[in-house]
Amino acid sequence: MKITLFSHSDEVDRPMLAIALLLMATFTLGFQDALMKLMSEHTSFWQIQLLRSVCNLLILLVLAKLANNMRLLIPVNWRGVFLRAAFLTVCMFFFFAGAPYLSVTQMGAGLYTYPIFVCLLAGPVLGEVIGKWRITSIVVGTTGGMLMLSPWKEDFSLIQILPIIAGFFFACNLLTLRKSCRKESTLALAFAAGLIFLLSAITGVSILTLIPLPESAQQSMPFVAIAWPTLTLFVAGFAVLASLLNLTGNICMTRAYQSADASLLAPLDFSYLFFAAIWGRVIFDNWPTQSMLFGVLLIVCAGAIIAWREQVSVKNKHHALDV
Repeated sequence: MKITLFSHSDEVDRPMLAIALLLMATFTLGFQDALMKLMSEHTSFWQIQLLRSVCNLLILLVLAKLANNMRLLIPVNWRGVFLRAAFLTVCMFFFFAGAPYLSVTQMGAGLYTYPIFVCLLAGPVLGEVIGKWRITSIVVGTTGGMLMLSPWKEDFSLIQILPIIAGFFFACNLLTLRKSCRKESTLALAFAAGLIFLLSAITGVSILTLIPLPESAQQSMPFVAIAWPTLTLFVAGFAVLASLLNLTGNICMTRAYQSADASLLAPLDFSYLFFAAIWGRVIFDNWPTQSMLFGVLLIVCAGAIIAWREQVSVKNKHHALDV
């Protein structure tokens, strides 16, 4: 049985399918991230990362078996696939490290500064020129980020910067995906990510078990400072649910970006912020302030400017080839 969603990409653009997959991904990942924040009081990052990674790998093995093609788990470009997985692993750590202390909207808005970093990295990584529109988008997005962070307020904390650092590594992941992983199957990309996630979780648990952090650090940031809290059936069940949501969201997002230009998808990708705000309201009864909403709007505008310029660039290239 051939499952198209999991097979190797044929590099043919399918914009409508990509849009549907992206919206499914942002809805699912927004729900997962809200649940991760909710569960941060009952587990540690390393524990849930290890359990979820094991579940991910087992589910991926089953999916490859159902597709009757275990080779779908094997990357074509090993270096690019595992480099992307490493970027995602670091991104995930910084994103969830602040989960106990930040709202879902703050987490999402910080992560979604990634188009700014895509612009900044386009020069050194892709050799592209950063023109006036990209500079404008960087200024607008940075202003939005500042409104979200509000460093001038007394309750500002450096923890608020963690999701922005995650945004940088998410941008690295997207650039690697588009540049080096277009021919990969979604299962190979997810399986490599699962392996690196598992390795990082085992490393974190081992180090924190052998060399525990001071009690003060464990009390102030238990989610990342404690290796392995008591494992309950509740946490184990959540790990399975988180695995299903994580795989669904990431497979859909990966296939979306393999199936259409990033410039087309970038504006819709910001639907994650809408879903994050909704899940934050539903689960935590928490709604962003007016300044936070305005900051989110500016970040979205920055992404839209980038997407528009990318579309113009693509059209100009096609026109030049036709001439």
